[in-house]
Amino acid sequence: MISMIMVLNQKGEIMISRQYRDDVSRVAADSFRLQVIAAKEAGSQEPIRRIENCSFIYTRHLNMYFVALTKSNVNPALVFEYLFQKIRVLKAYLGEDFDENSMRNNMTLIYELMDETMDFGYPQNCAVDVLQMYINLANVKPQDEPEPEQLTKQITGAIDWRREGIRHKKNEVYIDVLESVNLMISTSGAILRNEVTGRVQMNTKLTGMPECKFGLNDKLVIEKESAGGKKKPGVEIDDCVFHRCVRLGKFDADRTITFIPPDGEFELMRYRVNDNVNLPFRLIPAVQEEGQTKCSINLKVIANFSEKLFATHVVIKIPVPKNTSKAKIKNSFGRAKYEPEQNAIVWRIKKFPGKATCMLSSDMELVRTVRPKAWERPAINVDFQVPMFTASGVHVRFLRVYDKSGYHTNRWVRYITKAGGYQVKI
Repeated sequence: MISMIMVLNQKGEIMISRQYRDDVSRVAADSFRLQVIAAKEAGSQEPIRRIENCSFIYTRHLNMYFVALTKSNVNPALVFEYLFQKIRVLKAYLGEDFDENSMRNNMTLIYELMDETMDFGYPQNCAVDVLQMYINLANVKPQDEPEPEQLTKQITGAIDWRREGIRHKKNEVYIDVLESVNLMISTSGAILRNEVTGRVQMNTKLTGMPECKFGLNDKLVIEKESAGGKKKPGVEIDDCVFHRCVRLGKFDADRTITFIPPDGEFELMRYRVNDNVNLPFRLIPAVQEEGQTKCSINLKVIANFSEKLFATHVVIKIPVPKNTSKAKIKNSFGRAKYEPEQNAIVWRIKKFPGKATCMLSSDMELVRTVRPKAWERPAINVDFQVPMFTASGVHVRFLRVYDKSGYHTNRWVRYITKAGGYQVKI
């Protein structure tokens, strides 16, 4: 597994290092400093380097490099996850923008965290809530000092993301289904890429140790439930990635999402949908170049979502030739302006009603160039946000909360669809 963890500054100097196995030494850091940091390859090359029979897996935070060294054949995804979790733990202790000075001022704390989060090269407990119970800064005291027996149970037990004895006056669960639409359409109108990536964000304020059962309109589950009866529409949900509180065995067996939630905000799951995507907007561009001095662009935008909904913060960037000197723009609503620094007409619409159609036309004057060069015609980029709409069709069917006391739970669900890479070639 991992033989050594190092933290280096931008000069390549080792700030902190912890050796877990004796098959590597600090001399290896010189190789990394010379071949990666001094060569200024970080950021332009892959974050895994093989130098002198040693693998260097690294990531950056501000001007610091977090590097894992190993000579064995490890799973790189596991190592990266540990490094990301390590940075997350340090952010919880030292602040979101911790720097080299704050690291040097808290050496003892950081070495304690390194020993608790890894043992003999194997990642251990990286739960911030549990670590803060028994490792804290000298001037910080935990609000609720846990009993030794309870602390041992939480460190070694299966449920380390939630402590016992939590109480809330109101038992509430807030669910956000956040989706990003990724679209690429060719000049002929063919769809080159069309997918939705989504995540379910939750904020739980529940008393005790409740067990939750969460259900989406997953096609496999709905077909199983409606076997022999009337078929209900469902969505094919792929590439599900869950928070560690979810019982994966149950999901693999019958696709049910069962979990004991952490207290507060957390990301329950991520998913991807490729089929039957409901595109929020349809764009119909038309470009006409008249010699070397004139060019005209017409764009029709149609909102495909319900008339009861509105899209907000709509920004459409329409590329124009680099030698454009002047642009006369007419648009049905919103504000459109030619911005030379972006080589584009930027059309901003604060509120775009559903089922509405809007038009933009622009006549541009071009400056003659000594060496005429064909315009490459970059794609139109669209940015937007549509509340209470999901492009994938995913919706929450139920959330059941089971607790010994049988208290009532209020549930709140919100849907938001945003643009990921939403592009139409012209």
